[in-house]
Amino acid sequence: MEGTNPVNKKLAAALSGGAVLVLALTGCGGDDDNEKLDAWAKQVCDAVKPQAAKIKSANAAIQKETSDNSTPEEVQKADSKAFQDMSDAYKAIGAAVDKAGAPDVENGEKKQTDAVKELNDISASYASLKKQVDGLDTDDQAEFADGLKDIAAELDKLGKSGSDALSALEEGEVGEAMSRQASCQTATATAGATKS
Repeated sequence: MEGTNPVNKKLAAALSGGAVLVLALTGCGGDDDNEKLDAWAKQVCDAVKPQAAKIKSANAAIQKETSDNSTPEEVQKADSKAFQDMSDAYKAIGAAVDKAGAPDVENGEKKQTDAVKELNDISASYASLKKQVDGLDTDDQAEFADGLKDIAAELDKLGKSGSDALSALEEGEVGEAMSRQASCQTATATAGATKS
């Protein structure tokens, strides 16, 4: 299995990069008081918390399969499930932002719409990666390793493509309101742990 192990590690590293996307759904300190915005932030943060945990678990599952003794079948199975979980998690976060409505800030509606679209796009990207990994030939180790390399490259791109709309959604007051929510603070810690 020596041939696939470095690739597995690369895949795990790339996946950790992708998980950073969920960090965009957390803010950083602020004291302004806006009840309407706080209620919006609480609704979103409470919905994000379990999804951030799901993304963390998906990361852990892929990291676990980077050991030398994992067979291509085990790697394929773990990666497939992890990508499905991540796709579901981002879709659920998108649905939560959609359901919460526009935040009570300037351009709130555009920011919300853009963020929902971005989250759904990320979800679709992970669904596509699941299809890719499901289609790999586990009987041909060299081909499997090449396939994993392609997937790692896609993940890397996904991580770097960033989350501009999410960042825009969280500028200023929205980010401050989110940072006051306990569930978002937990989500930060959860998602942050996957970067190591």
